[in-house]
Amino acid sequence: MKLVRSLLVIAIFSTTLFAQRNTVLVRPKPIDDVLLNPNMGFTTFNRFNGQATNPPLEWSELGPIEKLPQASTKPDFPDTTIAYLRWYWTALEPEHGKYRWDILDLALAEAKAHGQTLAIRLMPYSNKDPLPEWYQQSGAKRANKPTDKDGNIWQPDFSDPLFLKYWGELVAEAGKRYNGNPYLDSVDISSVGYWGEGWSPYMPSFPYQRALIDIWFDAFPSTTLLMNFDEPQALSYGTSRGAGWRLDCLGDLRVKSDNPYFEPEMLDVYPQQVVRSGIQDVWEKRPVSLEVCGTVSEWKRDHFDLNYILAQALRWHVTSVNLKSSPIPDDWKPTFADFEKKMGYRFLLRRLEYPKSVAAGSKMMVHMWWLNAGVAPAYINYPLAVQLRSASQSAVITVPVDVRKWLPGDAVFDDDLIVPDNLPEGTYDFRVAMLDPRTNKPAIRLAIAGRDEDGWYTEGKIQITSSAAKP
Repeated sequence: MKLVRSLLVIAIFSTTLFAQRNTVLVRPKPIDDVLLNPNMGFTTFNRFNGQATNPPLEWSELGPIEKLPQASTKPDFPDTTIAYLRWYWTALEPEHGKYRWDILDLALAEAKAHGQTLAIRLMPYSNKDPLPEWYQQSGAKRANKPTDKDGNIWQPDFSDPLFLKYWGELVAEAGKRYNGNPYLDSVDISSVGYWGEGWSPYMPSFPYQRALIDIWFDAFPSTTLLMNFDEPQALSYGTSRGAGWRLDCLGDLRVKSDNPYFEPEMLDVYPQQVVRSGIQDVWEKRPVSLEVCGTVSEWKRDHFDLNYILAQALRWHVTSVNLKSSPIPDDWKPTFADFEKKMGYRFLLRRLEYPKSVAAGSKMMVHMWWLNAGVAPAYINYPLAVQLRSASQSAVITVPVDVRKWLPGDAVFDDDLIVPDNLPEGTYDFRVAMLDPRTNKPAIRLAIAGRDEDGWYTEGKIQITSSAAKP
């Protein structure tokens, strides 16, 4: 028995030594940089990277309808990968049935030219921007009278079939043109109230709200939709149908309000409504996007607790934040940089193991230990790939994983990859990257050192030997 045990120990020890001698083990060096990655992070607002920012305490709700100039010097605002723009109905359909799709076409082209994707909202009207004149004269019902307190604003009756018909036509036509566009990051579900935020003194009953939500799912089945936050039943319904969610007043730390439609958001409304609406786990499949209340400079002016605000956003598993393209106060920039490192996804390769040599056409056992150090997954499946590259040859091998399933924490891949049988003998770089599914080029900056100029990460060498003899 002792002899058997001894032989078993020797066999295990010999196998381990053999594996060690024939295996490359890499532990990439983590970095603490802010990483500019697609479909997450801060957003520009009604403009694109490199264009002038808003003043500290002001912003415009009017999305651009023509090309904006670049700033003469680099703006004091982080570069971003998402441009968030929104336009009023009257700008997009100034005459019934005559749509200004050139506005959105330009925005998509500008976003792509600035290294961004485009997030959009189509808005019915606001307290300053009226509904289209043709709609007001269409026979549609008005919810208020000219003599009412808000009589200077033509308030629509959201339960009127004509509102669903005409607004629904705009949404449907937008979907026909833009649904599934790979450069369209997301679309807000927006139908009711000022700025389409989903609240109004003239709220329709829920069946009408539901119909005005459903038109977006019908129009954009292949695009990420974001449900506005204000009405709990609508929020629950929209997210149950597969939307992510967004809110418009991150940072509102008022402790009291005389306005029933604008109660203290961060201390009263938002944290409780997340729970009461049952949307705590939506972030696992769909993004959470937030917009600052006012501007960040207003937070500072009003002595709001920055750490509380940003910590709450991380608890909600935030992926993107609209800062209104307004400057971040200088002494708050380090805190925002630390926040930016945590929001969304943040991938780093902790450990990699692969054979020192392998025959072309054979299986190659690869072990990878990854960490998502962010607070959310990626919501696009960026293909994970290995590239074997020599001075004259290269081959890309897709790793069969779905990074959308990599929630915050660890992920492991242990399996064989097939080495192409047409690779000639030689020494190859062993490289790793997550690719843009539109271009098949590296897309994701990893939180590790060693990124090459082309976006791949070279982690070691591998020897390719001749393939097995053919029969």
